[in-house]
Amino acid sequence: MDNRYSRQLLYKNIGRDGQRLLGEKTAVIVGLGALGSLSSEMLARAGIGKLILVDRDYVEVTNLQRQTLYTEQDAAAQKPKAAAAHEQLSKINSSIDIESHIAHCDAVLLVSLAKDADIIIDGTDNFDTRMLINDASFKLGIPWIYAACVEASYSSAAFIPGETPCFRCLTPVLPAATLTCDTAGIISPAVHMAVSQQVTTALKILTGQYSAPYHLHIGNVWDMDYMKIDIGKMTETNCPTCQTRDFPEISRTESNAMKFCGRDMIQVIDERLTENVVTAALEQAGIEFKRTPYFIEFNYGDVRIVSFSNGRLLMHHVVNLNKARTIINQLFG
Repeated sequence: MDNRYSRQLLYKNIGRDGQRLLGEKTAVIVGLGALGSLSSEMLARAGIGKLILVDRDYVEVTNLQRQTLYTEQDAAAQKPKAAAAHEQLSKINSSIDIESHIAHCDAVLLVSLAKDADIIIDGTDNFDTRMLINDASFKLGIPWIYAACVEASYSSAAFIPGETPCFRCLTPVLPAATLTCDTAGIISPAVHMAVSQQVTTALKILTGQYSAPYHLHIGNVWDMDYMKIDIGKMTETNCPTCQTRDFPEISRTESNAMKFCGRDMIQVIDERLTENVVTAALEQAGIEFKRTPYFIEFNYGDVRIVSFSNGRLLMHHVVNLNKARTIINQLFG
């Protein structure tokens, strides 16, 4: 250990005791796009004990500009990000434990994965999943760290059950979520700034060194602007997450069809649509398809569909939920 982590051991705020603590900790990373792929790499290199990775998407060539863990080969193979990240991280640090899930992160999955973890890292790109992470965090009493970036802007904050307000309390002061990477673009330095702050905070929490004052960090790398806002007194009196503890996102019935944030793609989940059912329907309809180790891909008119074996379908070039359901009914009855 001394040789591999020697420079980190020399750092006075980590040292031997901090390194030992890191090696005993588990982090759940939800989403392995720009944020999650970089945070998982930083934590793997730092020597965290275990990473639990969750992502529902696969690598595309447009990801490579900012998602530094992936390669052109991953994009050409359309490899699921959870599988590609697992493979790359294992090469980076073979001594840590890595568990990966190619799945949509719903309440049941998140709670089951996070119940024995020490921290949850936000690698998502949408408000709804962050609200779910927030509820799971405060229900289980596990810290989570938010990060976001778009264009040249970035933001981050840690939410500690029993010590800080929660994400729901802060929604009025968080940066507007109307812009996304797919509509407004993003530069890689903004990602690195967001994740650098996020992972630094994680290292503090995991080594027992994070304390008040607690801040929301907001910056813009292009303009070289930065500010931090003290969030310590922003708790909402009747917040259903951190005050009344109703946890509405965990108990919410999730739709079986949902739009991807900022993208012309819809996800549909139907457990009946197993690999055998899908291939049989396509063969009967005379529709050509490509099989990979992870999914089946085919075109239906101008719609590209990726079908996973667990009944989860990604439908590209579709923005209307009713159209998505109509296609499902036409193909599979």
